Amino acid sequence: MKDDDQALRPSDSYVQSFARGLEVIRSFGAAAPRQTLTEVADATGLTRAGARRILLTLHTLGYVRMEGRAFELTPKILDLGFAYLTSMPVWNSAQPVMDALVEQVHESCSIAVLDEQDVVYVMRVHTHKIMSTNLGIGSRLPAFWTSLGRVLLAELPAHELQHLLETRDRSQFTRFTVQNDEALLAQIAQVRVQGWCLLNQELEEGLTSVAAPIRNAAGKVVAAMNISGQANRTTPEVMRQTLLPQLLQAAGRVSELLGYRAGSGAAGAGAVRG
Repeated sequence: MKDDDQALRPSDSYVQSFARGLEVIRSFGAAAPRQTLTEVADATGLTRAGARRILLTLHTLGYVRMEGRAFELTPKILDLGFAYLTSMPVWNSAQPVMDALVEQVHESCSIAVLDEQDVVYVMRVHTHKIMSTNLGIGSRLPAFWTSLGRVLLAELPAHELQHLLETRDRSQFTRFTVQNDEALLAQIAQVRVQGWCLLNQELEEGLTSVAAPIRNAAGKVVAAMNISGQANRTTPEVMRQTLLPQLLQAAGRVSELLGYRAGSGAAGAGAVRG
């Protein structure tokens, strides 16, 4: 646990055992789908006795299964994530709009939300595989180097954006990755003004994408929608001239379904500029 996290915990309401249970759940993933008791304890920093109590509790509740000395999550764990999805009306509203958009542009379409340094995919409609990483609901990508992320980052208060900028990943994902702080801030500022973001191969070579915001009735950006394509087939210029207008229309339609009305003051919403 980080010291900063410790300082933020309200001492009279923080339930440590619950937090430790979530840490155990999060210790499982693609890199560790099956773990022994010792591996879970090592991954979470818990004692073997503490990890054992939590694993047995999760087993009793049906979220974990045991096979010999190994533990793994069960499909029931998905209930926790889908509780979030079903609690947000945007997802039900967006599905038919996304389906229609993909049918029009023949490119994959996604919706994501911001979670600290990452965008988290909450909806995705595929045409075909375009990335070496399979993306689906729950997938995470670094926000600063996705079109979805820059749209969402552009809506943050300056102090929040600055904090994320100072603590961000410094990896050079491709030869096109923008890593200079001033350049990133300038590009995010441009996104804020124009109301959309086009990204060219900054996270993965060969991948281009363009994203637009989804707003609720109060005009607040609650998610972002994008179209992704292969750079050798769908160039940035094609993205901007041909696909962006259709994306803006689709994102605007979802926003309208959430109660948003254009012209309420959102900067640049729906405007295609050079």
